[in-house]
Amino acid sequence: MGSKYEVFDRSRLTVKPLAERTHDLHADHWLPLDVPTPPFSHPHLPELAQRIVAAKRSGAARILMMGAHLLRAGVNRHIIDLIERGSIDHIAMNGAGMIHDYELARIGSTTESVARYIRTGEFGLWRETGELNDWASEAAAQGLGLGENAGRRIASSAYPYKELSVLAAAYRCSVPVTVHVGIGYDILHEHPNCDGAAVGAASYRDFLIFARTVERLEGGVLLSFGSAIMAPEVYLKALAMARNVGNDVRHFTTAVFDLVPIQGDIHKELPKTDPGYYFRPQKTILVRTVADGGESFYFCGDHRSTLPAMRRAILEHDRR
Repeated sequence: MGSKYEVFDRSRLTVKPLAERTHDLHADHWLPLDVPTPPFSHPHLPELAQRIVAAKRSGAARILMMGAHLLRAGVNRHIIDLIERGSIDHIAMNGAGMIHDYELARIGSTTESVARYIRTGEFGLWRETGELNDWASEAAAQGLGLGENAGRRIASSAYPYKELSVLAAAYRCSVPVTVHVGIGYDILHEHPNCDGAAVGAASYRDFLIFARTVERLEGGVLLSFGSAIMAPEVYLKALAMARNVGNDVRHFTTAVFDLVPIQGDIHKELPKTDPGYYFRPQKTILVRTVADGGESFYFCGDHRSTLPAMRRAILEHDRR
């Protein structure tokens, strides 16, 4: 039985090359490791660093969940360094993170003006970026995760800026990057070559890879940078699965890094009458999921400052 509703005919779309797009961010925006970064300090940062180092030494999970703005902050080299040092052993991102990582690796630029290109109907419809849809189909056909195949492809490419790719670096180091996609959220889903079934299969495999890592979270650390929806929701379901099959994941650390000021006690859930109740990172990552023996921290600041500051604290503690 077919649907009684019409669908959009994608064959009518005009897809243009990236060379015709004006980019908001270029490779010189990405910080080298050896230059000073904007200052950030917090009394709990050394303690968090100590727990990350302890988790590394014990083999417990060290998970970094992120919104795409963390990559746009220009700290890819700092993330890659943490991967190579073993301080991070799993990265979870949304579909936009994969897109920015790919574009940066391929052409050394990324990010378009929504305000400009939505007026003309060009927003998101860029030919080279659509290649990620072909990689998603390839991943589904070969039983690979979406992030795994993208990392594999970038790592083996001749892209001139692939040293900035978090996906490629993680693949080289055998650190899973899982890409958690919401259909219709990403510019890739506009493209005529998008196969929703393939995207779903590859991203769902990534979710199961993520859930497997969460089984090792006892004594570990989960970090969330700038993800208001994906990180708390994906983590919540994976934690339920890990506990359901008998993993006693109770004693671990969570930390949220975001720009949203939290008033009052970060460890207490706000009433539903308070708009802050609907900020999921607080109630899910900082309160509910650590209520049975875990601990949580909140760091408010710009990612261009906070991620490098966390890395410095980890290196300082590791040296001791």
